[in-house]
Amino acid sequence: MNYIPFLSGGKSFNPRTDIPPSAIHGKTILVTGGNAGLGKQSILEFVRQPASSLPSRIWLCSRSLERAQSAIDDISAAVQSSGVNPDFDASSIIKPLQLDLTSFASIKSAARTVLAESGRLDILMLNAGIMATTTGVTREGYEIQFGTNHLGHALLTKLLLPLLLKTARSAKGNDLPQPADGSPPITPEVRVVILSSEGHRLTPLSGINFDTLKSNQSSILTWQRYGQSKLANILFGKQLAAHYPDELSVVSLHPGAVNTQLFHPFRDSGWVGWAAAGVLKFFLSTVEDGARNQVWAATAPREEVQADGKGRCGYFLPVGKRVGESGWAKDEELGRKLWEWTEGELKGEEIDG
Repeated sequence: MNYIPFLSGGKSFNPRTDIPPSAIHGKTILVTGGNAGLGKQSILEFVRQPASSLPSRIWLCSRSLERAQSAIDDISAAVQSSGVNPDFDASSIIKPLQLDLTSFASIKSAARTVLAESGRLDILMLNAGIMATTTGVTREGYEIQFGTNHLGHALLTKLLLPLLLKTARSAKGNDLPQPADGSPPITPEVRVVILSSEGHRLTPLSGINFDTLKSNQSSILTWQRYGQSKLANILFGKQLAAHYPDELSVVSLHPGAVNTQLFHPFRDSGWVGWAAAGVLKFFLSTVEDGARNQVWAATAPREEVQADGKGRCGYFLPVGKRVGESGWAKDEELGRKLWEWTEGELKGEEIDG
């Protein structure tokens, strides 16, 4: 199911032709959940470009290095078969990075690797997530969906923030390689792209149940647990943008209803879920279509993604359609409470040395 601009109100955007040459050339990108689904497709779109427009490095994050390498091989084959670059070797640009968002130790290890091997980070795409899973907790004891979708990403962002800010603050000197084909000069900018969901409207009555986040929260429905984690994504993005208005462009978005592995727990939840999934698949967009909104968010001109002004994080439906969030997502007090709670939970979680 394609997103058609005159029906959805979204923009016409084709990553193969509409990514500006200067948007990613020479830049360093990190994508969580890059081994499958929307993350893998996004990385493919970043490298399925002319050689003169390619990033210098992409960190492909996955819980399994084996699955990460398999994804890199798939991306190589896809680019070669597209005819854009028949000799393309994805491993020359894409690097596998082991990352388990349910483990603070794994997140710190991944961040340590990036900080040691990359001198810049231009685009941070917080793509990974889980949806409507059974009850569970992370390694540190947080509700599994909230811990994965929000807190894990928040810790990763915290640990990579010095590199993001360094990149942004060095932008005045513009140390990016400039296009050799006569394209307009590259405008340095650091961008954080956060995948939320229209599911952010399916929250508990209080928006976020802070008092029980360090438990499996079995007393609330799985969709409510998912909803509060996606609400946290939007609120976190707004707070991040407000704290660093001169350095970061922050975007949150809904990718659409996409046929990815996120639907597997729903499909496997019993015969009702299996039957519903069988019907829903006819209304789900493909992964290729579903990735367009986040690729647009990562590469569109700054004035488009900052339509609400500097220091503000807009929320977009496919593709690039600015829409109103839920009442809780607009609640500045709740946003500040989440930011303070998150900072408190992550206090002391630093990279040694």
